[in-house]
Amino acid sequence: MTEQDDLFDLNRFVKAQTSDYARALAEIRQGKKRSHWMWYIFPQYAGLGFSATSQHYAIKSLAEAEAYLRHPVLGDRLVECAEAVLQLDGRSAHEVFGSPDDIKLRSCATLFAQVSSLGSVFHRLLDQYFQGEPDAKTLELIGRSPERL
Repeated sequence: MTEQDDLFDLNRFVKAQTSDYARALAEIRQGKKRSHWMWYIFPQYAGLGFSATSQHYAIKSLAEAEAYLRHPVLGDRLVECAEAVLQLDGRSAHEVFGSPDDIKLRSCATLFAQVSSLGSVFHRLLDQYFQGEPDAKTLELIGRSPERL
């Protein structure tokens, strides 16, 4: 982890995941989210959620998203959870996560696809669950074109 990463207080995610990460991964693998962990397992860009919790865990820049992916714990966990979602053939994001967490998954995948190489797990999530269509509001907030990724 670099000094730049510390500027983003990524430890807030590590602390939150300490007690819930194993449960979140198990729920994903079982194909049904049952508890409350979406904000810090699949974070989304600032400006999409308005609760205190969503604001606390919002990613505020593409640089922060890049730092999150580079983080030795958070990046691996995000990819592991995303890969677990991809293994759930035949289930929609809505069936697995419910509403509005299915929308949050799309927002998260859109954000991290922007800082990942083409064909990444985040692109594959968008392809498999959202017909390759990124979240337009996320793209608008980060100043990117709402075209297909």
